[in-house]
Amino acid sequence: MSVPNQVENPGAAVGLEAFDMLTNMVAVVRPSGECLFANAAFEDVLLLSRRAVQRSNLLEWFVDARQLGETVRAVASNAYSSSRLDALLRRGGRPHEEPLPVQVIVSQIDSPGFDAGLVMVELIENAQQTRQDREERSLDQVQATKELTRNLAHEIKNPLGGIRGAAQLLAMELQTSDLGPELTEYTQVIVHEVDRLQALVDRLLAPHRHAQVIGDVNIHEVCERVRSVILAEYPRGLEVDRDYDTSLPDFRGDREQLIQATLNIVQNAAQALQGRIAAGEARITLITRVARQVTIGKQRWRLALELHVEDNGPGVPAEIRDRIFFPLVSGRDGGTGLGLTLSQTIAQQHQGMIDCESEPGRTNFRLTLPLP
Repeated sequence: MSVPNQVENPGAAVGLEAFDMLTNMVAVVRPSGECLFANAAFEDVLLLSRRAVQRSNLLEWFVDARQLGETVRAVASNAYSSSRLDALLRRGGRPHEEPLPVQVIVSQIDSPGFDAGLVMVELIENAQQTRQDREERSLDQVQATKELTRNLAHEIKNPLGGIRGAAQLLAMELQTSDLGPELTEYTQVIVHEVDRLQALVDRLLAPHRHAQVIGDVNIHEVCERVRSVILAEYPRGLEVDRDYDTSLPDFRGDREQLIQATLNIVQNAAQALQGRIAAGEARITLITRVARQVTIGKQRWRLALELHVEDNGPGVPAEIRDRIFFPLVSGRDGGTGLGLTLSQTIAQQHQGMIDCESEPGRTNFRLTLPLP
């Protein structure tokens, strides 16, 4: 890829190709704003081909381009080397959508092979930056909580066997005592509660106990398996729609673990929809898409798949929205608060992550997994 009539050094063209690996939008323009190069992120956000973008004037894509135009000319004339400003970017392929708030960084290009006076314009979505910061904090918190939970679960698990054994021995002794019939009920309560705690600890430790069984995974086979399970559990009042991108390739992963992770999310959505299920208005939509230049944690991936589980329920309560992936945090009575925690753990074991956007009437859980 090259900038027409501007690149003398082949290394400069290779440098431009490197911009396609960035998640931020990058363009190379003349002082007039004429676009000579735009990276892949620009195509994705504008929903226009690179050729269409490069035939246009970059300033045309902004709601009010006067300040940006002045800044580009000032940087090109060496009035200063770089400048930042906020702006609103129009989306050519989505004319009816609201403009996208972005931070614009205008810099001189001081590199062999480029004509003097060319300017690099980098755009950073304000929402994207906020989301990345939130995702990094969430991953760090989840990792710390996971380690704490594993250690705590092991500490709890060790004495449970002793408590259960002691209760059973006590029950045997009470059978030969005159107080047996009255007190045996108490020993049964102890055994029952120990078993309940044991099951809880086993669920906390489950993702770490079994080695992954890695093979080729088709995300739509995972979705269809989950869909059939949830419809069998809720045969009336709930619709599970599909919106698949069938071009998504297979990838390497543990199929059964991913089914469990997805099922946990969908079951969580169905449980939040109980009121709408009773009214026959509940809807869950499974959406698959390909994403480009995705950052997961602190690692960038050229391609990733996104599985969205969207429902029309009441939304995640605001007081727990930032903690829904933490162990034992649940928004409903009787919930264990482990389903989403286990799903996030499985996603991380596949180098991916799950995040959530929620408001009354729409909740969207997004599972992002890197593709080869």
